[in-house]
Amino acid sequence: MQMALQLAQRGLGDVWPNPAVGCVLVNSANHIVGRGWTQSGGRPHAETEALQRAGSAARGATAYVTLEPCAHQGVTGPCAVALHQAGVARVVSAMEDPDRRVSGQGHAMLRAAGVDVVTSMLADKARVINVGFLNRVSRGRPSVTLKLATTLDGKIALRNGASQWITNEASRRAAHLLRSRHDAVMAGIGTVLADDPELTCRLAGIKRSRFVRVVADAEARLPPRSKLATSAKDVAVWLLCAGDADSARQAALVKQGVRILHVPRSDGGVDLAKAFATLGGEGLTRVLVEGGATLAAGLLKDGLVDQLVQFRAPSVIGGDGLAAIGALDVTSLKRMPRFRPIDTLRLGEDVLETYEPAP
Repeated sequence: MQMALQLAQRGLGDVWPNPAVGCVLVNSANHIVGRGWTQSGGRPHAETEALQRAGSAARGATAYVTLEPCAHQGVTGPCAVALHQAGVARVVSAMEDPDRRVSGQGHAMLRAAGVDVVTSMLADKARVINVGFLNRVSRGRPSVTLKLATTLDGKIALRNGASQWITNEASRRAAHLLRSRHDAVMAGIGTVLADDPELTCRLAGIKRSRFVRVVADAEARLPPRSKLATSAKDVAVWLLCAGDADSARQAALVKQGVRILHVPRSDGGVDLAKAFATLGGEGLTRVLVEGGATLAAGLLKDGLVDQLVQFRAPSVIGGDGLAAIGALDVTSLKRMPRFRPIDTLRLGEDVLETYEPAP
């Protein structure tokens, strides 16, 4: 199952709206005869890939799968049926699929066919890998990772906006790896106007064909000649803007290949809760938010941050620098957003810290 979980992670950022699943087939002599993971776009499923590699050796084998095999007819037939028809004798799954089209039916289908089924093996680890998929199914929105790259005193740039580079090269590589494990990377229009970023994953050997770049831009101010707009036909760009934003600006961006998603306004920008519900409705499961301070503050105010990742450099800018997070209007210490640390990693002189909301 550990191997299946590692295989599942290969699909992160490239299989939405499907979950990232891994499957390992082991014969009676405890030899691995097939392995697979969900492919780009969510098809083929991990079980199909493993069965294809195993061929006739799948008969009598045990399948270790990180999520309950599907029980519904989609583009392909149910994986539960495929496993039974291939002669698999035993299925060990990490967890039940909460999707109402499956939700225990895959396990039931296998048991009815005489296949031995064991469940809940390394379920906690499986949930971590597919937290985005689980979040979209249960809460209607993708999981949100807020990424910060700061000095020791929480600054992201000098007063004049200069920020390249606060963190070191190892941190920047790790940040690109983080992008590759998300379906989309998101920034606010203020950051886009200031930095003209590409927001792509530029690590050698990693290609995500379904990567999406999202901009929160209530007034559709994204410049048609920006790096994002001019590359929208090559790497998807979705603009979250108000329906009454300037129609000419919207039309110019659509002509460039930018996809417009209309969401209600709120507090001078877009309604973030509605925005992420919209992204969930489009199938996204994992969104990495990279800036800026206003967007970060809005997410924290609305309780939309599921994970906070901070790259921290051993330097100080001071009170005249630009803060990573805008005003939160906290009037009581009891109302501060609180997080608990779950991981720490040294990256040369920098430190990468990962947090989750405190219960």
